[in-house]
Amino acid sequence: MGLWPTNHSADHSSIRQPRLSFFSRLVLCSTLLLGVGIILKSRPLSSFLPHQFSFSFSHSYPSLATMSYDRERYIAELAVQRATLLTQKVFNEKAKGTVSKDDKSPVTIGDFGAQALIIQAIRKNFPNDEIVAEEEASTLREDKALSAEIWRLVKDIKLEDAESNELLGGTISSEEAMLDIIDEGKSAGGPKGRIWALDPIDGTKGFLRGGQYAVCLGLLEDGDVKVGAIGCPNLPIEDAAAISSSIGADQNSGAGNGVLFSAIKGFGSISRSLKNGTLAESKSISMRPVPDISQAVFCEGVEAGHSAQGDNAAVAQRLGITSPSVRLDSQAKYCSIARGAGDIYLRLPVKKDYQEKIWDHAAGDLIVREAGGQVTDIYGQTLDFSKGRTLAANKGVVAAPKAIQDEVISAVKHVLKL
Repeated sequence: MGLWPTNHSADHSSIRQPRLSFFSRLVLCSTLLLGVGIILKSRPLSSFLPHQFSFSFSHSYPSLATMSYDRERYIAELAVQRATLLTQKVFNEKAKGTVSKDDKSPVTIGDFGAQALIIQAIRKNFPNDEIVAEEEASTLREDKALSAEIWRLVKDIKLEDAESNELLGGTISSEEAMLDIIDEGKSAGGPKGRIWALDPIDGTKGFLRGGQYAVCLGLLEDGDVKVGAIGCPNLPIEDAAAISSSIGADQNSGAGNGVLFSAIKGFGSISRSLKNGTLAESKSISMRPVPDISQAVFCEGVEAGHSAQGDNAAVAQRLGITSPSVRLDSQAKYCSIARGAGDIYLRLPVKKDYQEKIWDHAAGDLIVREAGGQVTDIYGQTLDFSKGRTLAANKGVVAAPKAIQDEVISAVKHVLKL
C-alpha cells in the first residue's frame, strides 16, 4: 500500500485522487478549529442562530440569549407578579391579620402568603440557592386560625397563564407544605454563594393604610447584587406621573396603577405594568438629570422611626431644596427615583446601633444603580450585602443621580457632623 489507493476494477487510465496523510489531516483540522475559534471570539454564538431562536420566555427579552442572569430575572419577575395578586386580594378583602414582631413592625396575612409563594418559585427553579427572608412560621403554627386564613387565600392564587404559573411550581399542595416553605427563608446570608433576599411586603404600614408598599426580591452572588425585582401595585404606571404627598395613602391597585421594576447588573433597569398572567412589555428606565439641585425632589419614609426626618429636612435646606419632601413607604422610593419621578432618597439613621436589613435594600439598590444612580451610606461607602442578614458595615442610605451624589453626601456629613 502506498499513497495511492488500489482499485483493481477501475480504469487505470482514470485520474485517481491522492489520500492525505494523517499529519496533513491533523494540520487541516487544527487550522479549521482555530479559524472557528477566532470567529466566535469576535461574534457571539447567538449571531449565527435564526432570529426566532431563544428560550421559551424570549417574548419578554429580545436579546435574552446574550444576557447573563436572564432566567433568574424572569423567574423573579413572575414570582413577584404572582405574589402581588395575593397582596391585592388580601387588601381588597380587608383580611388583615396582624401579629407583633421583635421590631414592632406589623406583619399581615399578605406577608406570610407572599413569602410562601415566592419561596416556592425559587425552590422550583433554583433548588440549591439559599434564601434570606423576613418571616418564619412559628407564629402560624401556634395560631391555627391565622394559618388557616392565610392558606384560604394562598391556595387559590395563580397566574392566568397556566404555563407561567407551572413554571413557578403551580399550586402549593397543602397548608402544612405552605408553612414548611415559609420556614425555608432562614439563611444567615454572607459573602459566599447564591442567596436570595426577600421582603414579601416591604412597607407593611403603607400596605395597611392603602399607601405604597412593595414586594421585593434580590439575588446576591458572593455578596454582590446581580438581580433585582420589585412589584409596586399602587404606584402609577406612567413614569411621568408626578409623585406628591398624597401618594403615601389611599391609593388603589389597577386603574392606572401597578408597576413591576427589575434589573440585571450590567444590563440596565426596566419597568412594565403588573399583569395577572404573562409579563407585559418592558421599557428602559433611567434617572433624570438634575441641572439645579435646588429643584430636586427628595423622598423619605413616612414613619419617623425609620428615618430621621428632621435631619433629612436639614440636608434638603443645605442643598437649597425648598419644596417639601415626598413621604412614601417601602422600596417604592428607590423605584420612584430610578424612573425619574423623584431625585434623592434619604434614609438617615435614627439610632446609632440600628442595622438595616438586606432585604429592605438589595433589589432597590441595584435598580437605582442600573438606572444611572448611586447608592451609598452616609459616609459615601457602597452598601455591603456580604455581612449576613444586615448591612452591618453601613449606616443609613443615600441615593441620588451620580452627578450630584457627592454634593448630597457632603450635605449629609455637614448636618450629621461626620
